[in-house]
Amino acid sequence: MEFHEKLQELRKRRGLTQEELAEELYVSRTAISKWESGRGYPSIDSLKEISNYFSVTIDELLSTDKLLSIAEKENRANLRGMCDLLFGLLDVFAIVLIVLPLYPNVVDGFVYSVNLFAYIQTTSLNRSLYWIMIVFLVVIGFIKLILIKLDMQRYNKVATKVSMSISTLSVLLFAITRESYAVAVVFLLLVMKGILLLKCAKV
Repeated sequence: MEFHEKLQELRKRRGLTQEELAEELYVSRTAISKWESGRGYPSIDSLKEISNYFSVTIDELLSTDKLLSIAEKENRANLRGMCDLLFGLLDVFAIVLIVLPLYPNVVDGFVYSVNLFAYIQTTSLNRSLYWIMIVFLVVIGFIKLILIKLDMQRYNKVATKVSMSISTLSVLLFAITRESYAVAVVFLLLVMKGILLLKCAKV
């Protein structure tokens, strides 16, 4: 007997509706419906809840192979989630380009490093572009973190592509305008995001 049939049988034996079982297991009715129709399997935590609630072992619910498959799938999903989280945090970290003294100000022949708020010895166009790029990166980072929380993978992938594009443009912009410290920071963030993408692709 397959898992979905066993779950259906256990639920009916208790005289429960899908909605009532969902309330007992602290999941949605849609999840119960999905499991009972064979369109998916519960997470390891949900399996433990089902096992405890019906007083059966996990082995009675699922074969060892299927259990291992679920555990591997869950592990991959967790690793991908961690990669996405770090990616989003790196974008938020781009705020250092505003607050750290990365920009040169020449006063009486001496070069002083200042943050973006105090940086005036460049064209207004350059300053505007710096602000736009950095703010976009930080906002994209926060958007990614929200999308991760809401588990919206499709939009998360779009946000990742946008983030990589803005980071690449930022590197080019800072390189063309010869902002050596800023370009080093942006390039480092871009490399770190590239490494994360490669790691995630292997998961």
